[in-house]
Amino acid sequence: MAERLEAKHRGGALRSRKIEYADADDPVELAYARGWTDGLPVTPPTDERVIAMLKGTTRRPDEVIGRIPPFLAECTVEKAAINAVLAGCRPEYLPVLLAALEAALEPLFTLHGVLATTYFSSPILIVNGPIAKKIGMNSGINALGQGNRANATIGRALNLIVQNVGGGRPGEADRSTLGAPSKYTLCFAEDESDPEWEPLSVARGLPRGASAVTLFQGHGPEAFVDQKSRTAEGLTRSFALSLVTMGHARLTQSARAIVVLSPEHYAIYREAGWDRKRIERALYEATIRPGSEIVAGKDGIGEGVPASRAGEQVPKFHDDGIMVVRAGGPAGLFSAILPGWLAGRNKEELQPVTREVRG
Repeated sequence: MAERLEAKHRGGALRSRKIEYADADDPVELAYARGWTDGLPVTPPTDERVIAMLKGTTRRPDEVIGRIPPFLAECTVEKAAINAVLAGCRPEYLPVLLAALEAALEPLFTLHGVLATTYFSSPILIVNGPIAKKIGMNSGINALGQGNRANATIGRALNLIVQNVGGGRPGEADRSTLGAPSKYTLCFAEDESDPEWEPLSVARGLPRGASAVTLFQGHGPEAFVDQKSRTAEGLTRSFALSLVTMGHARLTQSARAIVVLSPEHYAIYREAGWDRKRIERALYEATIRPGSEIVAGKDGIGEGVPASRAGEQVPKFHDDGIMVVRAGGPAGLFSAILPGWLAGRNKEELQPVTREVRG
C-alpha cells in the first residue's frame, strides 16, 4: 500500500519511459511481445514494484552504473531495478545485483566478448559474506540448481539487463552456437560454514566479513564423480582426469575453471590439512602433461599443441587458472567443474572480477 500511494503521488519521479496498455491486455504477454523476456514469464514492472525495488538500496535512482554492451546504452540504478522486478527479485537483492553489474562492466571481465562469443559462456555469480545469509541464498543442497529465489533471480536479472538495456539478444549480438542453461542464470553462495576455510572473496583480496560478488566467464556445471578416493593426493589426480578434458583434452592455457567442491570431497582435503592455496596449486600441477601426448595430429586428431612442444611438460591451465569454491549438500561424493570461456590465452586480458557489495 505504501508503494501504491507513493506511485500515485510520486510516480513522475521514475524517469524510465512508461508503456501504456489497455485493461484488456495481459501485461505478461505484452512483455513477451516487446522482447523483454528470456523466454520465461517475467513480473510486470509497475510503478509500485519499481519503487519498492529501489528501496532496497540507498543509491540514487538516476545514478549511472555504466554503459551496457553491445549498444553501450546507459544503465541507471532505476533501470537495473526495473530488470530486477522483471526477473522476480526482492528489494534486498538489489545491492548484490548492482555489485554484479559493476563487476561485469570492468574491462577485465570483457562482457561484450562473453555476450558475443560463439562459445557457451555467460556470467557466473558467486556471493560471499553476510549478505548471502541475510537474503537467504543457497550454498548447500542443490546450490547450482533450482528452488532458491535469490540464486535464481539475481543472475537472471543481470542477464536481462544485458538483453534489455544493452540490446544483447540471442541470434543478434549474442552469437552462441548452442548456448547453455547458465544464460538464464547461474548464481550461488559459497559455503563459509568452516571458519578454517578461506572464502573466495578473501582469496581475491577482500577482508573477512565483507560481502562480495565474484563474476566468472563460464558455463556449466559438468559432473565430477569420485566415490572411492580417500586421500588428498588421489582425489587431486582424480579431479585432474576431468579437468584436462575441459573444452578438449588437447586444448591448453585457453580457459580458467572453477571447481565446486562438495562437503564430502572437501572433508578429504580438510582431514589432510590442505587449505585453498594448496588444493588449487595441486590441481594445477596435476593437470600438467607431456606435450608428446597432446600434439596436434596425433591419432589423426587435428586439435592439439604444436609439434615443437612435444618435448615439454605442458600445463592445461595458467598458474592462476583454477579457483576452488565450496558448496553443495552434505551427502554425495560428487563435485562440479564450471568451465571457463575459451578466450583466455592471455590471462592478463580476461579475468574473473570481484566487487564488494554496498548498500
